[in-house]
Amino acid sequence: MPLRRGSFTRYSPAKSYVLGLICKARPDNLYAMEQDNALMRSLVVTLMLALPLMAQSPYEAIKAKDGLAHAESFADAIKVNIRPELRIKLTPIVAAIRFAENGGKGREYGILHPRVKPTYRSQAGWCAATVQKNYDRWTKAGSKGDFITFLGNRYCPVGAENDPNGLNKHWQKNVKKLILRLNKSI
Repeated sequence: MPLRRGSFTRYSPAKSYVLGLICKARPDNLYAMEQDNALMRSLVVTLMLALPLMAQSPYEAIKAKDGLAHAESFADAIKVNIRPELRIKLTPIVAAIRFAENGGKGREYGILHPRVKPTYRSQAGWCAATVQKNYDRWTKAGSKGDFITFLGNRYCPVGAENDPNGLNKHWQKNVKKLILRLNKSI
């Protein structure tokens, strides 16, 4: 709670310090910076959205985001569709895709194929199978370039007809960042 001092607002030392980092100003001189409240709120929201990924296994991150039942569906999709020797490597990719796609019910993993059922398990299964199949294609082709770029060109191609706003161009970068966060916990 800010303290009132004349017509200026005095922030707590912790909030002043964070605002000081954001504004590159000295923490003890931060008065009447109400416009920075919006920046602070957006920073807090961003951090809160990333919390499910911080220091958690892919399973725990999915559980924090989607609940226990969906985490179990995720685990089953991994078990059924990804070979045991590749699970440690590919599971974070499937979880990162879930966070990057952030789809609603029946589209959680962004799978748009007409044969996929609009269920969480079906979405997770098709995603895991797509990751496994494309990993096999990538290794068979000589593992040129990085795998996420290879996968993104098939899973979420830039310029696709179903991407009228051009959002697919962010997919590879987002998935790579999310994988790094998930891999820190493994």
